[in-house]
Formats: sequence, structure tokens, C-alpha cells
Amino acid sequence: MERRRREQLELWELLIRAHSGIVDRLEAEMEACSGLSLRWYEVLLHLTRAPEGRMRMQDLADLALQSKSGLTRVVDRMEAAGLVSREVCPSDRRGILAAITPEGRKRFRRAAPPHVRGIERHFGSHLSGSDPEALRSLLERLLEAQTSGHATAD
Repeated sequence: MERRRREQLELWELLIRAHSGIVDRLEAEMEACSGLSLRWYEVLLHLTRAPEGRMRMQDLADLALQSKSGLTRVVDRMEAAGLVSREVCPSDRRGILAAITPEGRKRFRRAAPPHVRGIERHFGSHLSGSDPEALRSLLERLLEAQTSGHATAD
């Protein structure tokens, strides 16, 4: 059992290091090509996919894996840059929507192709054979365990 745990810890460390390295490269490339941070890009991505380019702040925070207060700070800066605006939710006057602006759409469209190429270069090009299916299976099991609140026992 000790060997299994050691192997699991080594794999965990490799996963974290690989993730961090890829994200660092993608962040640097995003900044260089578009002046956007990855966090800003992700907010714009979710808003471009949302109906009418609008989304409740809480829903956006959930999708972007950010706290509501963290997203509020990001949206504050993006609003100052003219990429998003805030609107009162028509169905719930207490709710606030984030909405992508025409400038936000323009910046997103410019940033997307180099970002997708970066993902291919730093991640996709290293997958071969059955890697995609195996990785998808593992990640889906991990996500399912998180959403169901169940962890596998020893």
C-alpha cells in the first residue's frame, strides 16, 4: 500500500507541475498577443457562449471557478477597460448581469485563435493513441467524485 500511495503522490505532483507550466505559458502568450489575462479571456469566453452575451454574476463566478468577490474585482477591471458592462437583471431587480461589450467581443475574437493554437502546442500535441480517451475517462471520474461528494476509500 505504501508504494501505491507514493506513486499517487508522485502522479499528483506531476499533474500539478504540468498544469502550472502549461497555464504559465498560455498566460504569457495571451498577454503578449492580446493584452488579456487568462482570467479575462475566460470571462469573455463564457459571456460569448451565454444567451445574448449576458450572464448572472453568480453563474459566471461558478463557471469561471472564482469566488463571487473575486469575480466582482475582475469584472470591475474589465468594465473599466470597456470589455464588459453590468446590467440589472430584468427578471430579478436585485440580480446583476455581466454583459460582453462590442469591444469585448472584438478582443475575444482576436485572442481565441492564438490561444487555441497554444493549447494544441502545449497540451494536445503531446497526446497520442489512446491518451485522449484515458485522460477523459480519468477526469470525468474525478469530476463525478467531486460533484457527488464521494471519494474512493482506501
